[in-house]
Order: sequence, then C-alpha cells, then structure tokens
Amino acid sequence: MQTKNNTPTAQEKCITRLLLYHFSVNLPLMIVSYPVFRCMGMRSSLPLPSWKVVLTQIIFYFILEDFVFYWGHRVLHTKWLYKHVHSVHHEYATPFGLTSEYAHPAEILFLGFATIVGPAITGPHLITLWLWMVLRVLETVEAHCGYHFPWSLSNFLPLYGGADFHDYHHRLLYTKSGNYSSTFVYMDWIFGTDKGYRKLKALKHNGVGVEDDSKQT
Repeated sequence: MQTKNNTPTAQEKCITRLLLYHFSVNLPLMIVSYPVFRCMGMRSSLPLPSWKVVLTQIIFYFILEDFVFYWGHRVLHTKWLYKHVHSVHHEYATPFGLTSEYAHPAEILFLGFATIVGPAITGPHLITLWLWMVLRVLETVEAHCGYHFPWSLSNFLPLYGGADFHDYHHRLLYTKSGNYSSTFVYMDWIFGTDKGYRKLKALKHNGVGVEDDSKQT
C-alpha cells in the first residue's frame, strides 16, 4: 500500500528487538499470568469445551480487547506518552508484519492488558486461551503487513479494519493519526477518530486524484 520500503538495517533492528523483548518481557509475563488464569478458573483437563463455548468466548474476547485497546491506544497518543513510549512503535511509518509487536516494554505491558483481560475474567479452557492468542497475533500481523489482498477479511467483514485501516494510522503524525482500534472499525466511527481515513477513502472511491494528507513520522 505504501511505496517506501524499510531498509535491511531497519528490519534487522526490528527482529533483534523482538527477540530481546520476547525473552525479557513476554516470557516472564506469561509465566506470571499462568497462576492468575488458574485462580480465575482456567483448566487444562478433559473434557474439552464445546465449539459453541469456544466461539462465544473468542467473540467476546475480540470485542472486549478492541474496546480496551482503543482507549489505551488513544492515551498513548497523548503528547508525553507518545514521545516517551509509543513513538517506539511508530519508528516504522511503513509497517510490516513483525512491527506488530515492536514496541516499548511499557507499551507491551499496557496494551497487553487488553489481550488478557477477557480470558482473565472468564477462566477459559487452556485450548481456548491458546486459540485466542494465535488469532490475536494473526490479526495484528495482518494489520501491520502493509498489503491489502483480495482475500483480506476487510473485504468480507464490514466492521473489520485490516491492513488498509491500520496502515493509514502509521502514515500520520501522532496528533492526526486516528484509526486507534485494533480489530474493528466501529469504535473509531462512533468517536469520530476515523474521519480523515473515511474522507480519503471516499475521494479515492469517487475517482478523485488525491495525495494522502499523511506525513511520514
């Protein structure tokens, strides 16, 4: 979607930081979270939950995560927090899949709460928790991949954001970015933080030759 590519050095930096953060932040967080989930009722024994239970919980997790993430993300776009925390994630104005998890350690903990709050309060089966984590990672990687494919979910699910929606967020300065949601688009629509994106899409749909009002960060 963007013509500017990241240099090999920038990609190497992303990979190196991810390895560091996965072992120094994510792994300890998972170890600490496990007993919390157990206390909240998570089980790993048979019988396995029915597909209806799994589906209901996964849908609930996506909706709750999107709501919590939206407000947390907006907070990170305030001046001080953006400068000292969230600007790390926005070092890549042209995102690619791996940048989905490239962030300041404080942000990993802060926005990571949105991902674990659903399972923490419902105490799902371990299989459901694993499935949720896999789907959440796949969603955020797709949103940061930088490509809009014919088979992208946003072409079939009206409320799904996808790569095109989030790519617009990365192209703008923090004061004008909008598109704060992680998975869906309705929170940005309700609170009017997607107006620039919708305006640009409408102009392109009508065949008006426009240049994005974005500026690389």
